[in-house]
Amino acid sequence: MCILFVALQTHPQFPLIICANRDEFHHRPTEAAHFWPTSNKSNTLLAGKDLEAGGTWLGVNQLGKIAGLTNIRAPELNQNDMRSRGELVLKALEDDAIDHDWLQLHSRFYNPFNLLFGDEELLQCFNSRSQTLTRLSPGFHSISNGALDDIWPKMARGTLAIEQHIADNTSPDIDVLLGIMTDNTQAPDEELPQTGVSLEWERHLSSIYIRHEEYGTRSTSIILKDKQGKIHFTEVRYDGKGRNLGRDEFTIAASE
Repeated sequence: MCILFVALQTHPQFPLIICANRDEFHHRPTEAAHFWPTSNKSNTLLAGKDLEAGGTWLGVNQLGKIAGLTNIRAPELNQNDMRSRGELVLKALEDDAIDHDWLQLHSRFYNPFNLLFGDEELLQCFNSRSQTLTRLSPGFHSISNGALDDIWPKMARGTLAIEQHIADNTSPDIDVLLGIMTDNTQAPDEELPQTGVSLEWERHLSSIYIRHEEYGTRSTSIILKDKQGKIHFTEVRYDGKGRNLGRDEFTIAASE
């Protein structure tokens, strides 16, 4: 996952809104969002699946919990023999015991990451590089490949657009949110962050939606959780040329 936008307790009907793009190599095998088989019928999991490592980048469960992951862009720290970060999202959705102590203890087994997890009552983000767990305050937040709420051009651009849309509309429009998430405007060179990749790739990666035939935005997910606890989940998938490969809509009723 490359970028997550969060609107927490900003809308009277939808206390939690998440807009997310997953950026990945186009050749990496992936299964679209679906309900995963589970022995725990009271905690159904809805997520896409990375068929190479078996994890996921973003998901929700029947209990109303949400978890999502972004990689921290630090090429000098990446190692080839680390565990797949996608299993952390599954851990957060399946195990209520995940906390700061667990993450501090186990994060060394993974390349750098941000893990967002929780619900509208308690939503937290763990940064493995700084070893900090932050509780998100009510308002608008963004997480990309640096720290929570870093001031990167695409983070600021997306946050402002989502904030304006929510302020101007009685109900969030999923198609408008999808349009925000497919904005491929690149930042000027003087505003680019320096994250250890080449200037050419800093340019490619500076847009909310990344279009490149080798690596780019593979899918967009929009999650709306209403005040009754019902979750509406939309996923749209793309190929390396930016073509729409399909759209799916799911609803998870509030857990009794």
